[in-house]
Amino acid sequence: MYKVKVISSTIRPGRKGPVIAKWIADVAQKHGFEVELLDLGEINLPLMNEPVHPRLKQYEHEYTKQWSAKIEEADAFIFVTAEYDYSYPAPLKNALEYLVHEWAYKPAGIVSYSIGPFAGVRAISNLKPDLLSLKIIGLAESVTIPAYNQFLNEDDEFVPNELLINSAALMLKELVRWTKGLKAIKEDI
Repeated sequence: MYKVKVISSTIRPGRKGPVIAKWIADVAQKHGFEVELLDLGEINLPLMNEPVHPRLKQYEHEYTKQWSAKIEEADAFIFVTAEYDYSYPAPLKNALEYLVHEWAYKPAGIVSYSIGPFAGVRAISNLKPDLLSLKIIGLAESVTIPAYNQFLNEDDEFVPNELLINSAALMLKELVRWTKGLKAIKEDI
């Protein structure tokens, strides 16, 4: 069974990322992944403040060592990201930049959302090049959620429509495929 880390990127009060992350984590588990949800709002990494460049893996702070261990043990990722100002949230950029080698040769699905009609696609278009620079392969298949409030019920639970369910299934099918392939590449390093 492959280990996937579902990373929820928003930290501000009232955020909906954790609700959406819980949904995709449940779906990923049903697709055979061993899932761990990593909520950046709970992890609360400070702005990157390690004195030595992360490529050397000489971490001074305990929170960096813990973050490194969580990311190292992953076989794949699912990034759940809002769209903030035509991009993805700064806490996710910060979390990515804490590490280098731990991310490499692993695939990532992306679930994006926005309060408006664009469904977070501009967040995806900004996130993918940053992932690639860390040797993370961002899948072509993604889940994009427009006007996310329409999918929240009275208990603040995420209730997807058929299109979102099908998009998630397709993305997860590809995530399994890429995880299998990239695991072989990672082992060959």
